[in-house]
Amino acid sequence: MLYRKMGKTGDKLSILGYGCMRYPQKNGKIDEERTERQIIQAIENGVNYFDTAYIYHGGRSESILGKILAKGYRDKVRIATKLPPYLIHSFKDMESILETQLKRLCTDRIDYYLIHAINDINGWNRLKELGVLEFLEMRKKEGKLINIGFSYHGDKENFKRIVDDYPWDFCQIQYNYIDENVQAGKEGLEYAASKGLGVVIMEPLRGGSLVGRIPESVQKIWNSAEIKRTPVEWALRWIWNHPEATVVLSGMNEERHIEENVRIAGEAYPNSLTAEELRLFESAKDAYGKLMKVGCTGCAYCLPCPAGVDIPLCFSFYNSKHFFNDRHLNFQYMAFTGGVTGSKPSHAALCKDCGKCEKACPQHIEIREKLKEVSKEMEMPILKPALWVFRKYMTLRNSLRKK
Repeated sequence: MLYRKMGKTGDKLSILGYGCMRYPQKNGKIDEERTERQIIQAIENGVNYFDTAYIYHGGRSESILGKILAKGYRDKVRIATKLPPYLIHSFKDMESILETQLKRLCTDRIDYYLIHAINDINGWNRLKELGVLEFLEMRKKEGKLINIGFSYHGDKENFKRIVDDYPWDFCQIQYNYIDENVQAGKEGLEYAASKGLGVVIMEPLRGGSLVGRIPESVQKIWNSAEIKRTPVEWALRWIWNHPEATVVLSGMNEERHIEENVRIAGEAYPNSLTAEELRLFESAKDAYGKLMKVGCTGCAYCLPCPAGVDIPLCFSFYNSKHFFNDRHLNFQYMAFTGGVTGSKPSHAALCKDCGKCEKACPQHIEIREKLKEVSKEMEMPILKPALWVFRKYMTLRNSLRKK
C-alpha cells in the first residue's frame, strides 16, 4: 500500500480509502457479517481511511463501521464522517448530530469531519449564520473534531471562494477522467492543494459506469495499450497519477474488489503514466461522451422519490442501452422497474414532476426532463399490458402454490 501526506495535517494516509456508502446486501438488508470481513480485510491490507456519513444506509453506515472498529481496530484507522447541512437549522442541531455520530461510531473523536455537500458560497454562508464556525472551533478545541473539511459538488468558482473562506484542513471532490473539467475539476484540485489542503477524491469510477461491462468502442481503446490493464486499474491509476490527490475513495463491497484495488494502490505512483497512456484517456473520454445520455453517478441522493421512481436505476438502464446498443435492455428495464421481480413499480413514467429530486442532485441533472426521455424510449407501449398480464399470472401462480 502506498501512502501520501494529507496536506498540512501531517497524517500519512493510504492512497486507497474505504467508502462506506455501499455495503454488501443480503435479502435487501446490509450483510453485516460480510461487511465486517471486508472492512477487516481492507485494514489488514493497509487501508487506514474510512469515509462514512450521517445519512448513509439510513444512518446505519456509521453504526456498523463503529461496531466493527471497536473490536480493536479504532486506533489503526482514521474515520471521516459528515455534517449534513440540509438537516441543520440551529446550533443545537449541529450539537445533536455530532453527539449521535460519536455514539454510533463508538469513538470519542472524528479524525476528519466534513460539511457534507456544500455546493455554493450561499450554502456555506447560511451555516455560518447559524454558528457553524463557533461549533467547529469549540469541538476542535475539545478534541472531538481533529481535522475540518468539506465535500463539494458545485462549480469551480464557488469552490475557490469556499476554500479561501476558512482555514480548512482538507476537502473532498468528485474527480475521474470523464469529469476532469466538471465541478471543481482539475483546476479546483490543484487550487486546493496549493493552499495546503489534502484532497480526497470521490466517484473515481463514476458510480461504476467506467467499469464492469465496457462499451465496445471504449474497450478497443484499452486493448490498444501496450501494457494491458483492467478498466478499474486504468481509472484509478489516472487519478493517482495526480500528486495533488491524497486519498481515492472506493465503495468496495466485493472481496475481489478489495484485492484488486489494494494491488493497484501498491503500484500507482504519481506522474507514472506515459504520454501515450494519457492520450488513451482522452480517446476513452470522447467515446463515453458520445454514448452517455445522463451524467448520473448512482449516488442516490435523489431518493426516496415521493412517486416511487427508482431514478438511478432508470438512468442506469437508459445509459446502458446506448453504451451497448442492446434492445433487450428495454425488456430488462420494464421487468426490474415494472414490478415483475416482486418489488413495487419504479419506472420513469411514475414521475409526478414535483422536482424534489433535482434539489438534491449533486450533479445538477435536469432529472424530470431526463425521466421523460427514459419513459419515451424505454417504456414501449406494448410492454406495459404484457407486464400487467405477467404480474397477474405470477400472483395467481404464487397463490395456488400456497394452497
